[in-house]
Amino acid sequence: MDAQKMGAFIAQCRKEKQMTQEQLAQRLQVTDKAVSRWERGVGFPDITTIEPLAQALGVEVLELMLSLIHISEPTRLRCI
Repeated sequence: MDAQKMGAFIAQCRKEKQMTQEQLAQRLQVTDKAVSRWERGVGFPDITTIEPLAQALGVEVLELMLSLIHISEPTRLRCI
């Protein structure tokens, strides 16, 4: 896994959901500094945070882990 790629993916998905880092952090019960570190590629989310993070961003866990979106419906708008 590439921390920079995952961080950019998290940031893009969060922005598409029109959430701030603080709002995402509150939803996940982590600090906004943790979200900032993930988005800058300085570190990865804790394993216990992966599933709630994927849910908050509206992506599958595998999509989050690979930092790729699998589009299965033509009309579905997803972060890419």
